[in-house]
Amino acid sequence: MDLSIRNIEYCKGVGAKRADILRKELGVKSALDMLYQFPYKYIDRSRFYFIHEIEDDDTYVQLIGHITEWHTIGIGNAQRLSATFTDGRHTIELVWFKGVKYVKLERNVQYLLFGKPSRFNHQYNFVHPELTPMSKVQPELMQGLEPHYNTTEPMKRAGLNSKALRTIIAHLIPELQQQGMVDTLGMDLVQRYHLMRLSEALCNIHFPKDTPTMQKARERLKFEELFYIQLQILRQMKRREQNVGFSMPIVGKSFHSFYQNCLPFPLTNAQKRVVREIQTDIKSGKQMNRLLQGDVGSGKTIVALLTALLAVDNGYQACIMAPTEILANQHYETIQQLLSPLTSSPHHLIASSPKIALLTGSTTAKQRQPIHEQLRSGEINILIGTHALLEDTVQFANLGLCIIDEQHRFGVAQRAKLWNKNTQPPHILVMTATPIPRTLAMTVYGDLQVSIIDELPPGRKPVHTLHYSIQRRASINQFIAQQIDMGRQVYVVYPLINENEKLDLHDLTNGYNQLCETFPEYRISMVHGQMKAKDKDEQMQRFVAGETQILVATTVIEVGVNVPNASVMIIENAERFGLSQLHQLRGRVGRGAEQSYCILLTRVEMSKETRQRMDIMVATNDGFRIAEADLQLRGPGDLEGTQQSGLPFELHIASLSTDGQLLEVARQAAMEVLDADPLLEQSHNRIYKQRLDYLRIAAGNWGEIS
Repeated sequence: MDLSIRNIEYCKGVGAKRADILRKELGVKSALDMLYQFPYKYIDRSRFYFIHEIEDDDTYVQLIGHITEWHTIGIGNAQRLSATFTDGRHTIELVWFKGVKYVKLERNVQYLLFGKPSRFNHQYNFVHPELTPMSKVQPELMQGLEPHYNTTEPMKRAGLNSKALRTIIAHLIPELQQQGMVDTLGMDLVQRYHLMRLSEALCNIHFPKDTPTMQKARERLKFEELFYIQLQILRQMKRREQNVGFSMPIVGKSFHSFYQNCLPFPLTNAQKRVVREIQTDIKSGKQMNRLLQGDVGSGKTIVALLTALLAVDNGYQACIMAPTEILANQHYETIQQLLSPLTSSPHHLIASSPKIALLTGSTTAKQRQPIHEQLRSGEINILIGTHALLEDTVQFANLGLCIIDEQHRFGVAQRAKLWNKNTQPPHILVMTATPIPRTLAMTVYGDLQVSIIDELPPGRKPVHTLHYSIQRRASINQFIAQQIDMGRQVYVVYPLINENEKLDLHDLTNGYNQLCETFPEYRISMVHGQMKAKDKDEQMQRFVAGETQILVATTVIEVGVNVPNASVMIIENAERFGLSQLHQLRGRVGRGAEQSYCILLTRVEMSKETRQRMDIMVATNDGFRIAEADLQLRGPGDLEGTQQSGLPFELHIASLSTDGQLLEVARQAAMEVLDADPLLEQSHNRIYKQRLDYLRIAAGNWGEIS
């Protein structure tokens, strides 16, 4: 029977109970699904050691020899079994602490011992080794690399450990070799990129004879995985390119008057380039779908406002949606301030200043009514807000542009509601201050055009970053006092709001009290996510207005808060934050003309990875370098926003951290296929369409809106 349709239940070694667990834990439904559960590591079983060759406790080894004696110590659950194993030259102790009654030992039987040696009292021993009579050893396991598979606790309780999965797959391999299977890549791709055929790759990913063969199999399967992700993303992009968009060819009075008379500083070359790219999109007659990346402080808000003014000049409304009320309020206040000179502009420059409004969860029913009416009449030109913009009661006269800030914080279904606020989808500009590594951008955002603001406004000084242990707190407090006495303000960020007995971390509540005791002469604000929005905004506004000198906060101030007078960012327990998050927090300072500082406080004892992260933060202010390093250290699954944005299909073997070059090759291959046959209708491309359909069913209903 075809392995792709054979129910996993009817595979040797499975059965109904195990099949149910495999479905729940791994999503394995068929024999083919089982073959796509790839090993996470291999152990070389081709080499046999003598006892005297054991040199460290980091490597699995296998020995051949006999048991000379054994004895049991203790009773009940405290039983321990100790045995002496010899290879004919030397002896070593074997120990079992669990399952003693199931360990059956015999004299005069030759055993294959497999395990990781450990040291006790300066002597090597083996704890819970695998011990198999040579007469029962599968020959193929002694000839090459032994695969090891990830399992879960429910699987282990049902006896589905790595060894059991290996056995199930081993029973399927002969059938795969005999039957073969239809390749999921066309022969032209297989030959052009010198790839293994699929059947051969699946056999050799599980039971390779040597490392080069395993690597060839991995390359083939990685290429396939990345190719189909890119094929789906690029196919979606080509569909979008056919979407009719509102044509906005006019660069009118609102844009010109603001640009010529109201800009607080000249645009950087990067900002000018991005505005030109956007302008080209929105006048093309096609719907714009563009991602704007810009490091903290690079001036994305100005670009967003200029884009909104282009929409207004062409008779359309624009909306700007932010993930938090703090950020929405700040966008509103910043844009109000930037546009205020237009109200006094000469009549010949502009007929009327664009009208903007703010809509958040805190907007009262009384305040909402005129906003809703003026939106429907078209009187409001630019609406700024939070998730409140998604409500059905929010209706526009002619919405032509949607700008989503920190868009990874919004789900697909949420964003889709905005697209439906007009009869045809508006132009889309999504923005992020979190620099995205190239490989992640090519997958999560691979169907969008990308613009990057890669330079800071003139006059900005790089933030000076320092890393200290908590033992330096006294000198840091002195530095805080010096900065405040110079008229500056200080952020202090904590990983927790309240003390947690299980976590040895500094918390905001105790930190606030300690700072109040240390600095009784200064006023201190406190902001965290459990506060009511009104109280949080009040505390934040006191800091913005300079009424308080120190702001104690959690990461609610990570994005968007703009206080140019704040010159010091202190991050407590910096080891608890990822690189991108540390970089975002650092971006809250350095927004004025004065030298700013970011102080990373950690424990004295640190892991190697923590040390690496702190060193990277101290070494560079380049958000893109930091994002690449974060991807390398943590992988894409941990990076903020990846889960919500979503990859089209789950990655089983490829890695965005390490396979960037192969990803680019796969993307180019997918692009060439679609350039020649956008609908995948030609006979030799139907296999790609069928495979995409299968993968989409397997992956579930993932969104097609970025």
